[in-house]
Amino acid sequence: QVQLVESGGGLVQPGGSLRLSCAASGSIFSIYAMNWYRQAPGKQRELVGSITSGGSTNYVDSVKGRFTISRDNAKNTVYLQMNSLKPEDTAVYYCSADLDTVVGGPRRRYWGQGTQVTVSS
Repeated sequence: QVQLVESGGGLVQPGGSLRLSCAASGSIFSIYAMNWYRQAPGKQRELVGSITSGGSTNYVDSVKGRFTISRDNAKNTVYLQMNSLKPEDTAVYYCSADLDTVVGGPRRRYWGQGTQVTVSS
């Protein structure tokens, strides 16, 4: 069984910063990648960015230069540092992990519960 636990969401003023954390635990053999998604009301879920276990990152254009994804492989944890936040960043943010639970097993995607980020003055 795999669990993803998120933390760090909240209310922040425009221009402010937040750091989200997501820790994976349970029956994990290896993590291929961890990802951050977000979904605003009435909109499609959007991939914000991802990071591989080797540290390669990718971001959606709208957050480049403002958001940074990092990871601590020893803790199976991914972080999303969000700076210069804008009202349009308001959404529920979800982390996911693409991982194997057994040696040679299939890769599966697991999801966290989501955490609300609200950017408002």
